Amino acid sequence: MENDLIEDFLTYLSVQRGRSNNTLMSYEFDLKKFQQFLIKRRKTFKSFNKNDVIDYMTELKEKGYTVSTISRMISTIRSLCRWLVLEGHRNDDPSENIQNPRGWFRLPKAITVEEMKRLFETIKGGRLAERDFTMVELMYACGLRVSELVNLKVEDINFEIGFLRITGKGGKERIVPISEQTIIRLKNYIKQLRINLLKGRESPYLFISNRGNALTRQRFWQTLKKYARQAGLKISPHVIRHSFATHLLEGGADLRAVQKMLGHSDISTTQIYTRVTSDRLKRMYEKYHPRA
Repeated sequence: MENDLIEDFLTYLSVQRGRSNNTLMSYEFDLKKFQQFLIKRRKTFKSFNKNDVIDYMTELKEKGYTVSTISRMISTIRSLCRWLVLEGHRNDDPSENIQNPRGWFRLPKAITVEEMKRLFETIKGGRLAERDFTMVELMYACGLRVSELVNLKVEDINFEIGFLRITGKGGKERIVPISEQTIIRLKNYIKQLRINLLKGRESPYLFISNRGNALTRQRFWQTLKKYARQAGLKISPHVIRHSFATHLLEGGADLRAVQKMLGHSDISTTQIYTRVTSDRLKRMYEKYHPRA
């Protein structure tokens, strides 16, 4: 049955799409390989789901396939899925919204908890140190994008319940919990330094520049880079967001909960972090276990 589907699909590509023989051979090779993966899972072309595709991508990477080869194989699976829906063999497309693997394996490296502590230790002494510390802590505590951080308004904080309302990509809102420690730091910053920076003026924005204006993304990036250099680290704002997700998963957090806090519309994006944490665990095992 599966081989018949492959044959019918290749015929469709040849007749309707005018694909060359070499292209058809590549499609057939890719589908046969994916078929063997599904057989091990007791799945068929009509029953596999999105997680199967994601796990297949991970397996290919672990076997040493290049990103370009994996991209081609996933492209073949996408074409098959569209055809299966078109022909009425499936009602859904399990390859829909799966991120291109080129982005999967270029994640900025998350720093360790110890390195994060070292970064915090460098943020002290200057006039704006309290603001800078609060921004880095909030970004790390809530997994914020830099644009979300600088666009935060005071009204976005619910001090009583301990939640932050964040407006993310596409104007989508999400709610993220804030720790008691972070709430205390936010209150101190708002009541002391922020008032001094505003100098009697008003602003809806939470984080204010030295001149009393809303802080820009570029300025925050420059500030973080300065502290990171002092701590002997090479990081960007997005690395802190990655560290937030990685450290949560390493601590045993639920993947769905991390997805909600990061604001990912699709869990396949969040599942990238399980790969990051698995790699780290493997390195730790190989380094410290006597039988590794």
